[in-house]
Amino acid sequence: MTDSNRDIWSQWLFHRRHGGDQQQLQLVMDYLRPIRDKVLQGANIRDHDVILDVGCGDGLITFGALEQNATCTVIFSDISQDLLDHAQTAARDLGLLDRATFLQAAADDLSSLNDASVNVVTTRSVLIYVPAKQQAFNEFYRVLKPEGRLSIFEPINRFAYPEPPHLFSGFDVTPILDIAQKVKVVYDRLQPPESDPMLDFDERDLIAWAEQAGFTKVYLELRVKIEPPTQDRPWEVFLRSSGNPKIPTLEEAIEQSLTHAEAAAFVAHLRPLIEMNQGIQRSAVAYLWAVK
Repeated sequence: MTDSNRDIWSQWLFHRRHGGDQQQLQLVMDYLRPIRDKVLQGANIRDHDVILDVGCGDGLITFGALEQNATCTVIFSDISQDLLDHAQTAARDLGLLDRATFLQAAADDLSSLNDASVNVVTTRSVLIYVPAKQQAFNEFYRVLKPEGRLSIFEPINRFAYPEPPHLFSGFDVTPILDIAQKVKVVYDRLQPPESDPMLDFDERDLIAWAEQAGFTKVYLELRVKIEPPTQDRPWEVFLRSSGNPKIPTLEEAIEQSLTHAEAAAFVAHLRPLIEMNQGIQRSAVAYLWAVK
């Protein structure tokens, strides 16, 4: 299947999140593996558990669970059939098909699964795409067996957005404020800060939704970082990467919003800042684990 025939989710995972740069992909995976490990730690997987990974993507958590416990079975669940096909091929190549099933489903509609049918539910960066987050928690609770465990990871994007007008991705664009604002409008139009599901919640909401769903034990760890960029990111990677599947790359946003002269001024100012890591990154993430 060519990239042009893939859905937005698989296009992003396999190309657009790292700008097609294999070194950048390795850095992404280096960042994600500790997240996977902490989600699995919260899941407390036991022998013969049935694990449902909602929004499995490329199978990072699911394959990690299969490696961690040789007796568990897993359900790869995602809205993307392309990603499920990719995961199924990988499971076949690894000789794990007998311990895996594949389900195309949304996080807020797991109706094809019976009540109390799994021991563990995991997610990673899934609820940021789900408007009906309470319904998703209700579904997680419904499909879990008594004493079943939920373990999730979510970015708390509200912490850093909207940015002050003089910042663009953490870099000071004061000298080209009007030009940078035109680029920001492209993203704000697609994901309005006041209503988009990526931005409409924080860690307190996660706790409230878990409690309202019925979980009797709920734990949450919030991690906040404010620091200069810690890794070099080549300009071409920055330009051709997309922050999530629903938005354009910076290169595409520039083409959509700026004249040639404006684009030249924008790049001339922003590129040196990125290449010299002269910015500030603000981020917050939450790990939540709960017991039915």
